[in-house]
Amino acid sequence: MAERFPLEGFSAGAEVRTAIGDWLSWLAHEKRVSDHTYAAYARDLTAFLDFMTEHLGAPPDFAALSGLGAGDFRSYLARRTNAGIARSSIARGMSVLRSFFRFLDRSGQVHNPAVRAVRSPRLPQTAPRPLDPEEALDVISEAASLSDEPWIGKRDVALFTLLYGCGLRIAEALGLDRGDLPLGDVMVITGKGGKQRIVPVLPVVNSTIDDYVAACPFKGDDVKGDGGPLFLGARGGRLNPGVVQRQMRRLRATLALPETATPHALRHSFATHLLGAGGDLRSIQELLGHESLSTTQRYTKVDGERLLKVYDAAHPRARG
Repeated sequence: MAERFPLEGFSAGAEVRTAIGDWLSWLAHEKRVSDHTYAAYARDLTAFLDFMTEHLGAPPDFAALSGLGAGDFRSYLARRTNAGIARSSIARGMSVLRSFFRFLDRSGQVHNPAVRAVRSPRLPQTAPRPLDPEEALDVISEAASLSDEPWIGKRDVALFTLLYGCGLRIAEALGLDRGDLPLGDVMVITGKGGKQRIVPVLPVVNSTIDDYVAACPFKGDDVKGDGGPLFLGARGGRLNPGVVQRQMRRLRATLALPETATPHALRHSFATHLLGAGGDLRSIQELLGHESLSTTQRYTKVDGERLLKVYDAAHPRARG
């Protein structure tokens, strides 16, 4: 876990600092957030409390936090905006405040509905893009924290690891049955039009799937004779893509990712990162199940310079 933030560093009364310690401990041990997320959440809460100390004239205690109105939260957002803080960081900060105040509410210490009434700044609409490698790994590491049911957390980790590690479409992943589980380092995937392709399966993908299956309370024989669906919903039926989309929306809010960060973006990231590492376009085309190479080029957003480097390295005539 990242270096702990000293509680005396928070501008707040003693009772609030104790609650902050409990909240950070909950994040670390119950939600099991990453070091990166833990540190970011602590910084965001520090910035808010520093502002409120100045805004109210004294470090806030429980009574002060309970009495904050929507105007107080908007004043904080205005200060952050005027300071040139990116809208994505401001949006994450509001998510942090909602999490902290929800924790205080559940523990019976502070009730303040105003924080839920304040809208986060709208993030700019950007062209679809892949996640950065660190962002993709953050999605996977944070996925386990979305549910209080450990097996559902393991399911989400396995699913997102499969999407990113194998470049599958969401429908292809959710269409898998337990009988489709890889017995080795490859898997047969049925894509659009019923066309099949073989994709390599990394050990980490196999490991997360095995971990999920072992923890899942619905065993194959309980569903149907052929093993039933691989990815299951909370009631034991095949997992609905809407649930996956909702989980990704929650991750976007937690990690301050753009709206283009969708389950499909993990497939996009798989292809783009392979290409950036010097992967051959034809091989990537086969892994993705594209009929046309031009589709792969558009999908991976290849710029001319990178495409030329791949061509020079891989095409026989380029060496002539």
